[in-house]
Amino acid sequence: MQEALAEQAGVTTRYIMAIENENRQPSMEVLFKIIRTLKISADLIFFPEIQHTDKKKEHLIHMIHLCDERDLQVATATIKTLLDTK
Repeated sequence: MQEALAEQAGVTTRYIMAIENENRQPSMEVLFKIIRTLKISADLIFFPEIQHTDKKKEHLIHMIHLCDERDLQVATATIKTLLDTK
């Protein structure tokens, strides 16, 4: 896992190990690459005291952030239709 994460984030495995085990502070650029690679909310990193129990919603929010304007329009219309049919 560390090897794949390091490769996708563009750093060495040793660097990832230093972050995990030696409290090394990654640069913002590397931190954002790690967050995107792991497909987690940045809130997990910046606000660890907040309980993050709904992984499906967190993943959905992450996917929304990756959408362009057209994708957002389609997603909004789809969700609105789902809610209107309840």
